[in-house]
Amino acid sequence: MKRGFVVLFLTLIAAMLILSPLAGGSLSVAMQTTSTATVATTATTAPTLAPTLDSSALYLDATAPIEDRIADLLARMTIDEKIGQMVQVEKGSISPDDIRDLALGSLLSGGGGAPSGVNSAENWAKMVDGYQKYALETRLAIPLIYGVDAVHGHSNVYGATIFPHNIGLGATRDADLLERIGRATAEEMIATGIYWNFAPCVAVVQDVRWGRSYESYSENPAIVSELATAYIKGLQTDHLGAADTVIATAKHFVGDGGTAFDSSTTYNGATRYSLDQGVTEVDEATLRAIHLLPYEAAIKQGALSIMASFSSWDGLKMHAQKYLLTDVLKGELGFTGFVVSDWGGIDQISKDYYTAVVTSINAGVDMNMVPQKYPQFIKVMQQAVEKGDISVERIDDAVTRILRAKFKMGLFEHPFSDPEMLQTVGSAEHRALAREAVAKSQVLLKNEGDVLPLSADTPLIFIAGEGADNIGIQSGGWTISWQGSAGNITVGTTIREGIEQAVGANSKVIYDRLGRFRSTDETADVGIVVVSELPYAEGVGDSKTLELSTANVSLVNRVRERVKKLIVIVVSGRPLIINDQVELADAVVAAWLPGTEGAGVADVLFGKLPFTGKLSVTWMRSVDQLPVGSGTGDALFPFGFGLTTTAK
Repeated sequence: MKRGFVVLFLTLIAAMLILSPLAGGSLSVAMQTTSTATVATTATTAPTLAPTLDSSALYLDATAPIEDRIADLLARMTIDEKIGQMVQVEKGSISPDDIRDLALGSLLSGGGGAPSGVNSAENWAKMVDGYQKYALETRLAIPLIYGVDAVHGHSNVYGATIFPHNIGLGATRDADLLERIGRATAEEMIATGIYWNFAPCVAVVQDVRWGRSYESYSENPAIVSELATAYIKGLQTDHLGAADTVIATAKHFVGDGGTAFDSSTTYNGATRYSLDQGVTEVDEATLRAIHLLPYEAAIKQGALSIMASFSSWDGLKMHAQKYLLTDVLKGELGFTGFVVSDWGGIDQISKDYYTAVVTSINAGVDMNMVPQKYPQFIKVMQQAVEKGDISVERIDDAVTRILRAKFKMGLFEHPFSDPEMLQTVGSAEHRALAREAVAKSQVLLKNEGDVLPLSADTPLIFIAGEGADNIGIQSGGWTISWQGSAGNITVGTTIREGIEQAVGANSKVIYDRLGRFRSTDETADVGIVVVSELPYAEGVGDSKTLELSTANVSLVNRVRERVKKLIVIVVSGRPLIINDQVELADAVVAAWLPGTEGAGVADVLFGKLPFTGKLSVTWMRSVDQLPVGSGTGDALFPFGFGLTTTAK
């Protein structure tokens, strides 16, 4: 829906309706189970908008200065309406009427939070627009800001373009590429009515045993800063507020990439995380030099939201760090946007929920990603204000920051999805961009005898490994679901398919997942073995050993015996222990997690494009060399290593 139309629409409705009191504020709202399908159906009908206080209110004037609009709207809000703006609820837990009745400010889809029924961009738009219409029925018609983890493309949406994960993009060292990826991601998000991206992750990974290593661009803060700011510029452009822009989120503040091994106390079922949500055991000078630098860059680029980390520093959970969140981030660095908690992050501060909420809000968290128990959070907030444990001034500061973001991004002018953007979701143009990113992210670790690039006329090629023909594996976590999954989970081209498309008519390609080629097959000229990790996300992916699975080790050994030249491709979210496999292979390629466009791998294998990628992290010989700079001996491949080839 076009911006000018929405402004006119809201103003006309406001003029037609009479003043009425706020419908919300009740905390005895029953938690109802309301299907997303119901909301999607609602989205097709016009909303019944509650009246604004004044149809000529300054905050509705898109031409007025933003700070004046904020002041005007804030002065009209009740304390309950202000608290509502500080709440973010996961859509699977929401009773849609509560959006209106409690004047809620934000919703999100967690990993896998798709509409019920068919996962399509069209249904995403119907779902999100449906929720938005409830928000426009509130007394002041303040639109929702809907957030999603579009961390490597709009990756919850079936058919969207899935780009390489950040660790691969870090190998490109290409800021222009990152800006274009941000631009493409924004377009696909807007097609679904979502204007807030929980990305980029600006963690500076120091120990790749961390399950979120692939969300980090590099172990080097300068590279993280350069690429993250380019991506933010792509999302927000230099004209945030245009109908084709979305808000970026720098995360997770601060030090999440530097947690110490075995310092986490978080459990997933019976398994305790090793690094994720752990303790960053460094002094303040190190914290600033390594982990704070990308946030300074992100703020200068105009990032309007920053997400607090689950991790701890100096004896406190980050969600309780007033010194870092308020004094450093908002004071010293001059951040004028808002701080959002991570998923239930406030809860980890104290077993007493009242204490947890009061501590976190006073520390500087502006919006709470609840994500389920939002009536309880609202009740605690009201009690804390009544008792004076949270001041009205602190509430006003938080809401001012949230409203500033909403006004700057133009949500009041274009709160709904843009149907014209639907054609961009998984478009040929975006897939070509992703394929370019894949090719540029490939790092050639070994190339004995210049076996690469391959000739397209190679007579016989054996391909082995489950990861060679599996969109889910090559995309990794945060793809369609939180943890991701193996299999044909979305639309794309596998590495195997890319190779088959790259060879000439006289070349024969045989694929066997297990590398068990028939005895009647002759020795192949080239064997391509894809060793891979199964998808994972966050602490679930924390690893103690980083060892290849026994099946992957056997696969390499088995194929080596059947081929003249062996190429090993490593599909993973981080460096793995591959010392023996490097010795066996003639060529080794770090493919990272390339996403949906596996043909980009074939582009460099066959010389359509050159290998140019450089390691964004150190590739160690053993975990004894972790974190970065620990242990003794040389790395298997140092930071910045990467052989180059010439395109044919």
